[in-house]
Amino acid sequence: MQKCGKVGSKMDNMLNGAEEYFRSLIGNEDLLARVIEYFPYPIQIFSPDGTSMMVNKAAIKIMGIKSVEDHVGKYNVFSDPVISSIGVMCQLKEVLEGKTIYLTDFNAPYQGIYRYVHAVDRDIKSISADITCFPLMNAGGELICFVAVFIIRNIYRGKEEITLGRQYIEAHWREPFDIDKIAKAACLSKAHFTRLFKKHTGVTPHQYYVNYKIGKLMEKLQDANLSVAEAFAACNIEYNGHSARVFKSMTGLSPSAYRKLRSNTSPD
Repeated sequence: MQKCGKVGSKMDNMLNGAEEYFRSLIGNEDLLARVIEYFPYPIQIFSPDGTSMMVNKAAIKIMGIKSVEDHVGKYNVFSDPVISSIGVMCQLKEVLEGKTIYLTDFNAPYQGIYRYVHAVDRDIKSISADITCFPLMNAGGELICFVAVFIIRNIYRGKEEITLGRQYIEAHWREPFDIDKIAKAACLSKAHFTRLFKKHTGVTPHQYYVNYKIGKLMEKLQDANLSVAEAFAACNIEYNGHSARVFKSMTGLSPSAYRKLRSNTSPD
């Protein structure tokens, strides 16, 4: 598999794990759709001709998509002028040949996204992301669709205050959520920072914190050397009924079911 640029091995492992995870769910479309819907990272599913078939909640919030009805079945990635202008269209189409494609440091001007993707008009300059696209095949080896998973590297770089707040959350994700400390790191009042963060990211600071923390927990649950309770403890989360329900509401699976499914799909 070809890679554009250098991706950290930890992120590689997470993306490769997601790829195998989704492929393991082929044949159980209801579960696949539910897992994708609540996956904490933005995901889009495309038909072989490039038309959007599904967009999950994280993508709707982070990318600012106005309406699922105006996007799914209408947006076509192969006709997107933003993709063409960046010069990665030929590489992207290699996914139709059964290849997994890595687009690193993908920088898209938000005004282009706003015009073509029918996104919410926000005061944003650009979105920087790593994107992994991989095909899903049926038992006969025919392409059913392809999946695009987005890892946002720099969220909406139009506002330095938002970057500072996001960096603080990502550096202190093991600690209890503290909006006062986060707003102080961004040099803004709590109320102003909360409004600005929601405007520019589509989620509240607390939801961003929860999404990030759940993403880290998913990584820990893939470590066979840790029990489920130990994986939670490594993320400074008490393993109880409430935290298990939060995990299931965001991923579609209980922690133990996610652990079992991942262990069944991991290479020997």
